[in-house]
Amino acid sequence: MKQTCLCLALFFTLWSFSQSRPFKISGNLISEETNEPLDAATVYLQRVKDSALISYTISDEKGKFILEDKTYDASANLFISYIGYQTYFKNIEFDKEAVDLKTIKLKQDLNNLDEVVINAVAPITIKKDTIEFNVKSFKTKVGATVEDVLKKLPGVEVDQEGKITVNGKEVDKILVNGKPFFGNDPTITTRNLTKDIIEKIQVVDTKTKAQAFTGEQSDSENKTINLTINKENNKGVFGRVSGGLGTDERYEYAGMFNRFDNDQRLSVLAGGNNVNSPGFSFGEIEKMFGGARSVRFNGNGSFEVNGRSFGGGQGITESRNAGVNYADDFGEKLELSSDYFYSGSTSENETRTQRENILPDSRYFTNSNSNNVTDTDNHSFNMGFDIEIDSTLYINIDPSFRYSSTQSVNSNNQESFNESNELINESSSASVVDNASKNFNNRLSLTKKYGANGGFIRFHLSHRINERESEDFFNSEINIYGDNPSDLIRDQFTDGENKTNNVSSNIYYRIPLISNEFFLNLKYNYSNNKEENRRSTYEKDASTNEYDLFNTDLSTDFEYVNEQSIPGIGLSYRKKDWNARVEGSYVFRTLENADVLRPQFNLKRRFEALELSSRLWYRLSKTASMSLSYNLDNTPPSIAQIQPFKDVTDPLNTRVGNPDIKPTNRHRFFLWFHKFDFQKKVGFNGSFSGNVIQDEIVSKTTIDENFVRETTYANVNGNKNFRGWLGFNKAVKIDTLKTIKFNMGGSGNYNKRVNFNNDVKYASKVSTVSPFVEVSLDWKDVMEFSTRYQLNFTKNTYDLESFDNRDFTFHSLHFNTATFLPKHLEWRNNVQYNYNPNIAEGFQRGAWFWNATLSYSFMKEKAILSLKAYDLLNQNTNARRTANQNFIQDSQSTVLQQYFMLGFSWKFNSLGKKGEIRNRNFRWRH
Repeated sequence: MKQTCLCLALFFTLWSFSQSRPFKISGNLISEETNEPLDAATVYLQRVKDSALISYTISDEKGKFILEDKTYDASANLFISYIGYQTYFKNIEFDKEAVDLKTIKLKQDLNNLDEVVINAVAPITIKKDTIEFNVKSFKTKVGATVEDVLKKLPGVEVDQEGKITVNGKEVDKILVNGKPFFGNDPTITTRNLTKDIIEKIQVVDTKTKAQAFTGEQSDSENKTINLTINKENNKGVFGRVSGGLGTDERYEYAGMFNRFDNDQRLSVLAGGNNVNSPGFSFGEIEKMFGGARSVRFNGNGSFEVNGRSFGGGQGITESRNAGVNYADDFGEKLELSSDYFYSGSTSENETRTQRENILPDSRYFTNSNSNNVTDTDNHSFNMGFDIEIDSTLYINIDPSFRYSSTQSVNSNNQESFNESNELINESSSASVVDNASKNFNNRLSLTKKYGANGGFIRFHLSHRINERESEDFFNSEINIYGDNPSDLIRDQFTDGENKTNNVSSNIYYRIPLISNEFFLNLKYNYSNNKEENRRSTYEKDASTNEYDLFNTDLSTDFEYVNEQSIPGIGLSYRKKDWNARVEGSYVFRTLENADVLRPQFNLKRRFEALELSSRLWYRLSKTASMSLSYNLDNTPPSIAQIQPFKDVTDPLNTRVGNPDIKPTNRHRFFLWFHKFDFQKKVGFNGSFSGNVIQDEIVSKTTIDENFVRETTYANVNGNKNFRGWLGFNKAVKIDTLKTIKFNMGGSGNYNKRVNFNNDVKYASKVSTVSPFVEVSLDWKDVMEFSTRYQLNFTKNTYDLESFDNRDFTFHSLHFNTATFLPKHLEWRNNVQYNYNPNIAEGFQRGAWFWNATLSYSFMKEKAILSLKAYDLLNQNTNARRTANQNFIQDSQSTVLQQYFMLGFSWKFNSLGKKGEIRNRNFRWRH
């Protein structure tokens, strides 16, 4: 009987949807006072019955709009909103398909109290460089997170690992009411704050706090998302707790408590699992499994399946997390934000590899097996003080402290064969390594504005101190066969200490040449980076059984200083729809190394170089823009690359620096474009970037007849790489409840590398093309479906006849489904198929990977009982092939196996009235 009722209910639901009628509403918007067209005004249609959003659009640069959709309502309320103008209202009767409203004159908002006040909020508002979304306008499932809402927004993409892009630009910062929330991990915010507490989602270009204070244009190519909570709703507590137990002793738990009291905010979280879930989450299927089987494709021909590291590394990781976040405003001049976060992990991994090593005149083969167990504990504490003395003086202080400790137990066995399959050398090693590090960093920024023409002076000071101590017990045996066989046995203890003390300062002076438009920028940077490195190695004395025989060859004790002074000058110009800047600076750099154990390796070198920076940004319309940038950077060699000390820590792979190498000059350019047509629900974005490198520092390795490698460094010219990206997305609304989205595009990469192979110079060219297509269906309260297919082609070519050109292909297919019928029951599936035809025999080339969850909500949607299944087909693998100019390697390591888990979660919320967000009032005129 229940099944019959369910079928009837579904039939009548489908029948009612089929009765939806198309409509088309058009018009032209102008200002009543100026008669100028109003572009980027929001035109939206709401149901009369419950004010639910039916559809919306944005007017074009001529003020024209066309709102096309389908509805089964006989009439609806039309609203038109524009910043600084009164909201327009009209009830629309759908007695005919096309409604032409002709010219509509909007009146400026003069806060006339005699006007009628109504509750209506535009779904999207465009303000200069800010796009603002009204969260309630975008329908999601009950209990949805911020990440679920972001996936509904036009122009916003969220991948399976939680990475967010807006019109092709990555989001690198997420704020809550303008303040950070648990450091720099956006997923803590997006996956744990729920939709019902958020009112607005604002998207802006990423700026520093000082840039926001002065009103400077952002130089960042990233975006920032700010989540706002209405003040009247920003008081109360909310949170969530969850836990789960599964087969094979699998478990997870998580909890978050938040107390908001307007400007004061306190949050506490804790969690843990042994199911390789990265970071902190409540274990929903799309979050919990989203990163468990990711695919990464590298331009050098490397394919990685499940290549992501969790906590201490690959394999199976047991993680634990806890944190506290506190923010408050003390009066109108001081803002405080702080957080403490602890993360720990225990990971186990076993890896086997087969490598074909390519030499100009021969090949040899290496097989290896390794085991690793790593325990890691990390503590971090961050604070931020924002002090606005007055409207012209701003001070920002950001101290932070980090402490981490790691113990790693490793074992490795390796053997190398020649082309005749003769064993040439073999080695085995075991080690126990303990590391402890402390880091203190403090940043001070002081900005003083002067006059009313946009001038200011800024001083920035940064001080970073790092200390790391290590203890390494190591034993190994190396056997070299052939004409001159040898056997090297080591039993050693190494005590290490590394200290760095980095100080950098910057003075920036902006002089207005034309008020608030054209500026002369003067700056001076100074930095002094000092590194002290001591590594004392002791051999075990067989007579005393103590590690007291000092080994000079394996020990180091040096001090390295990198001091640089950089004066610079630039010009910047800004208008309403475009801005540009160009800067030039000259680097005076001194590199100095003092070696206590080997004074003959003391050195002091001075370098000078020109650096350039420029950027142009142009707004084509309020929904389209582009930017172009060029930079010339100079990078010095590291101490390991420049110090002529022979490092024989690994006798089969020794290294020695080159004191004659020069710094690297890198020419970088970046072009970006985006456009989103809100009337047609079509978005397009593209980018093109490149690097042309002079004097790049590369490794130069020689290999003897016993396959012992010695590596030094050299400068080369001719290295370059280019990358292009195109993306297209379109939403097609079938009716008020069903929407289909199309997302397609691809990237192309070209990388030319000049390098050395066994002291022979050569060039390699790697070309990669990666197209993809994605289709999704969203049927409100009924189902969600999405599928994505990506194909990767890589072509490697070499200018040495002895090197074979190689082609690689990789296929990736994803399915995600969710059904929400009957009510309170939710069934989700995540199916992935990856196929790598290039993997060698003995390694798994392809596999299906299927995760599923079935959940039931009760207690007024506050509680959820779930059953999860991981790897239903029991085919999980992480076989990978890595190929470059020097080798081809196949590897496979430990992966998480099939399990089932029963879980429970409960959420609570007392923000505002029953935790609901209330609409903001808007004025309209008859």
